[in-house]
Amino acid sequence: MAIKVTGKEEERAAAAAPERRFERKFFVLPRNIDFAYALLRQFCRLDREYPQEQVNSLYFDTEDLDQYLKSAAGDFRKHKVRIRWYHTLDAYRGEAPVFLELKSREGFAGYKQRQRQLVPVDSLAPGNQGRGIVPMAALTDTIAGFGHYLTMPIRPIIAIAYWRYRFTEILTGTRVNLDCRIRSTIVNRSLGYGEGELALAGGVIEVKGNRIELPLTLRRLHILDLDWSRFSKYGSCLDMHISGPDVARDWPPGRIAET
Repeated sequence: MAIKVTGKEEERAAAAAPERRFERKFFVLPRNIDFAYALLRQFCRLDREYPQEQVNSLYFDTEDLDQYLKSAAGDFRKHKVRIRWYHTLDAYRGEAPVFLELKSREGFAGYKQRQRQLVPVDSLAPGNQGRGIVPMAALTDTIAGFGHYLTMPIRPIIAIAYWRYRFTEILTGTRVNLDCRIRSTIVNRSLGYGEGELALAGGVIEVKGNRIELPLTLRRLHILDLDWSRFSKYGSCLDMHISGPDVARDWPPGRIAET
């Protein structure tokens, strides 16, 4: 059954000035994902409009993977260009809404800008994502409209999909996401990595708010045996494809795989 996109879905494309926020990420061990969900339900409300759904992103980078290298090096200032859409393809008929996004970070503070467009559903099919979904000129013009001017050409690199649970912390209204079942596929074959879809072990809790300190209730997350990390889905998934066959490549860098 096709999903009718109205109301709150439209609000995702709000063009207002971006709000600066602090984003903290915590890697969750595979064995603790169900526990993490149960723990978050104790002191958070599930989002009323979008409590859970599949999130899909197509990431763009330069030929020499400039943004990937900056992310891996932990640069203070960095940007990511991506196209995002929600649900699986069978949710739509004919056209689907996508969001052209620029995510900018300075340390742990950052903001996101996005613009909504309708595209043919066929352009989102796995075999077509390497074409970029929208004309490249439209993407670069949109990013320039956000105030970021690309100095080198970019191209689609990798598609990443995952399941997201959305929460709001009861006392402060802080937004919390639990992302799991993270899968990725290289869409640009000129990179030389020919494998199909790969799954990344574990999940990630993202806490987004206007203060760097965690709300008191969320400090209980320490019992999940997790820590604050620079976890990047783009960086970790691309690492996994680049590293080639390896017993621990489906774990984020710096993590020891469970046996």
